[in-house]
Amino acid sequence: MRDARPGGSRSLIDHPARYVVAGFVVVISVGTVLLLLPFSTRDGASTAVLDALFTATSAVCVTGLVVVDTGAHWSGFGQVVVLGLIELGGLGYMTVTSLIVMLLSKRLGLRRQLLASTERGVLSLGDVRRVLTGLALITLTVQLAVAIVLTLRFWIGHDIGFDDALWSGVFHSISAFNNAGFSLYPDSLVGFSSDAMVLAPLMVSIVIGGLGFPVLVDLKRVGRNWRALTLHSKVTIVASAALLGIGAIVLTTLEWTNPSTFGPMPVHDKLLDGTFASVTPRTAGFNTIDVGSMRPESLLGTIALMFVGAGSAGTSGGIKVGTFAILALVIWSQLRGDQDVTGFHRRIPDDIQRRAVTVALLAVGLVVGATGVLLISGRFELGEALFETVSAFGTVGLSTGITPELPAVDRLVVIALMLIGRVGPITLGAALVLRARPSRFRLPEEGPLIG
Repeated sequence: MRDARPGGSRSLIDHPARYVVAGFVVVISVGTVLLLLPFSTRDGASTAVLDALFTATSAVCVTGLVVVDTGAHWSGFGQVVVLGLIELGGLGYMTVTSLIVMLLSKRLGLRRQLLASTERGVLSLGDVRRVLTGLALITLTVQLAVAIVLTLRFWIGHDIGFDDALWSGVFHSISAFNNAGFSLYPDSLVGFSSDAMVLAPLMVSIVIGGLGFPVLVDLKRVGRNWRALTLHSKVTIVASAALLGIGAIVLTTLEWTNPSTFGPMPVHDKLLDGTFASVTPRTAGFNTIDVGSMRPESLLGTIALMFVGAGSAGTSGGIKVGTFAILALVIWSQLRGDQDVTGFHRRIPDDIQRRAVTVALLAVGLVVGATGVLLISGRFELGEALFETVSAFGTVGLSTGITPELPAVDRLVVIALMLIGRVGPITLGAALVLRARPSRFRLPEEGPLIG
């Protein structure tokens, strides 16, 4: 029901996109102000407004791109602010996504409830308190477990003082689960490239956060009963596993003999870092090797993984694996000549297919446009600019090293791209569901030539 108060103001359900974007803008603004305070930096020196804005946006959008060294530039207070922004951007996004679709479901009725839940992959029926409790429980459990493991490893295995080890463990645990990619070390995780006790927990946390809350709840609900999982969960799990596996094989193979990355490593470290290199583009943003030294074909593969991202209603960015999987099923069905697009013995509705195409093409247009803007300055090559824009849109945080060199205009473009990449999917999804309406008539059919 619309609000009948004077002025004709409407509720959240009428314009969910406005509230989502406004919430992110408010949090980014507050974060920027806090990072501008003198005691937010180690030496008390002032921080440029654009640098503070860039850092706050990157943290809230759980991207990880940085223009200043997180560990060296920000004081303990500043690092706490960054960590708080990361948690709000990750957990807060999952909460808002789940609640919005629940509201949409109650507003739209049973038939369109199914469309809404399929669009976002969120459990639309149930108690709000249960949703929020489940989110908090999963988040805190994973983050606490990983923080304990990392703290002990940093303290015992790397001779880091307990206080510093504890803070580093907590910081990287929260950053990993939220797929943020912020690190307290200037070279990210290069110093731990051969330590499975550090990288393995981080990879587990990244994957869990990237699956999305709906999948985690679904797994908890059905246990090991694969057949009882929703189509969204099956698509997300299978597509994620396939991309992680293929990515690990491809990147490990391509970098195996690269003297600047995997070349000098023993075999077990190559396999470990190759797997990590496949996990982190799922919008996590950590790196154990110099990304700028990777071979061009490896960078292209990483760009593809960053563009796809991970699961819906989670801590990741990108177009989402669900969108990618739907497009793959469309292509497969077309090549086979099938009348319907199907997956896991279920038919994919036509409007879901159109939404997947819409999201993917809009993302391509956005990335291409932003890349063109970065190229105008003449400072960067096409590969560098494309990698940076895809990393920003996918809220990944990986970079070939050009982020601190971005001029003011380019930084503003990347800031906008990070925000759009973070809030775009949910706002677009909600808008498409709300605009869905049956046609009173259909025009005559005629097909143009394709190919």
